Amino acid sequence: MQKRMITKLPKISIITPTYNQAKFIQQTIDSVFSQNYPYLEYIVMDGGSTDGTVEILKKYNGRLIWFSERDRGQSHAINKGLRKAKGKIICYLNSDDYLENNSLIKVGEFFSKNKQAYWLTGKCKIVDENNHEVRRLITIYKNLFLKHCRSLTLNQIIQFISQPATFWRKEVVERIGYFDESLNYDMDYDYWLRTWFKYQLYFIDDYLASYRIHYSSKAVTSPETQFKVEYDIVKRYTSSKSILAFHKLHSNLALLFYRLFLVK
Repeated sequence: MQKRMITKLPKISIITPTYNQAKFIQQTIDSVFSQNYPYLEYIVMDGGSTDGTVEILKKYNGRLIWFSERDRGQSHAINKGLRKAKGKIICYLNSDDYLENNSLIKVGEFFSKNKQAYWLTGKCKIVDENNHEVRRLITIYKNLFLKHCRSLTLNQIIQFISQPATFWRKEVVERIGYFDESLNYDMDYDYWLRTWFKYQLYFIDDYLASYRIHYSSKAVTSPETQFKVEYDIVKRYTSSKSILAFHKLHSNLALLFYRLFLVK
């Protein structure tokens, strides 16, 4: 019985874009391989790191597919990986984030049982450099929206989908295309909105991944830029003055909250 169930699981391709993240990337890689998922393709697209990343990747020769060459940024690296991916289910996992235990089997079984589902997200912890959970209020806030308010209008106001915990079928790429390479921030948010216009979002009420914040992460070094880019992205998809006003209000409140309580 168990063998028949396993053979029905879809192949999952995970893409990790990276550049000079030797401090974290081994944990990222190990979190993928420790899943023991039977049908896995793991692709690492390195942008020509000089910090020891390549030496770490070499230790996994024969287990993962990796390339180290200059690229045009994170979105370009993700797209290069997408073009190489052969799995039926896709995810990209940044090289400072990691998967939670047994997340891939949960994702694989969900897609196997729910043929109508084209993309799926789960809960995601926020951790620091030492893997300690932080910003729990933000996690609780996002989880409430994920569980109870998964509507297009709300996602245009509040970005509550966590990128490391989100998976989609390859058909989504074939229909809506690749990540916008002009974006250095929030390329995932743009992709989620594009996908949402086409497909219903499904949700697993479980923690699938952890998202890491640290001093060199973009969300910490320039949250103002992140919120500005989010607003510009929303303007691509709506002309509603009320949606844009609520998005701006929420962004300003979130930025104030970050400044008052989340400066580390």
